[in-house]
Amino acid sequence: MSEIVYPPVIKAALGLFKALNLKFRLEGTEKIPSTGGAVLVSNHVSYLDFIFAGLATHPAGRLVRFMAKKEIFDNRIAGPLMRGMHHIPVDRQAGAASYKAALTALKSGEIIGVFAEATISRSFTVKDIKSGAVRMAVASNVPLIPIAIWGPQRLWTKGHKKRLFQRGVHVTILIGEPMYPKRGDDYDKVTEELRARMSELLEKAQREYPEVPKAEESWWQPAYLGGSAPTPEKAAELDAQEAAERQAAREAREAQKAAEAGDPKGKPEKSGS
Repeated sequence: MSEIVYPPVIKAALGLFKALNLKFRLEGTEKIPSTGGAVLVSNHVSYLDFIFAGLATHPAGRLVRFMAKKEIFDNRIAGPLMRGMHHIPVDRQAGAASYKAALTALKSGEIIGVFAEATISRSFTVKDIKSGAVRMAVASNVPLIPIAIWGPQRLWTKGHKKRLFQRGVHVTILIGEPMYPKRGDDYDKVTEELRARMSELLEKAQREYPEVPKAEESWWQPAYLGGSAPTPEKAAELDAQEAAERQAAREAREAQKAAEAGDPKGKPEKSGS
């Protein structure tokens, strides 16, 4: 596979991290296989997580192909980069094609990166996850590797302004023990175990983080550590509200398109007068 785009992007990112004096704690890199496929499963706290999750495999000389929502690939700037790095677009309304593409990549020896929570966790705890990552690992006969990221939420996360050029921010990346699910396993139980391992790694990263936020910065600390981030329950309510609003907006756009195309289903009914 041609790698014209990925190496220069990594080099540019590392140069920027150095310029910003980001302070990394990267542990467990020896758990990344030097060859062969693997499913790397990360928590999701920021819009930059795929950059930092990719660093988990850098010492092993491996590249990660991330599964990311197709809207990123539609962006005129990010799209060409994502395609050039051979990441995999995911259409949340029809995910079969992306799942098939991921299996093909895994069977050819690639590492696939997955954010199993699907969306950013507003509570900065690990949300419920689905069994897709486990099923991919089983179908491809590759290990499942949990990781936790903490710190990038301070740079850019949901509901807060971008602060991409902060200097000296600490970023923690912890890599857990590989899991080896197999056919015949209870995939729901394996998924629960995966989530538990991710949660354990994330809590370790959070409790051992070298900085405590000031009062006005407490939004980036989870509630269980005294921060003002929403609790998991409140975050779930906000997610549900956002999903409902997006669905309503999608239906309105579809209705508008139908009306503009002259589809009777999109036209308001005439009165009998």
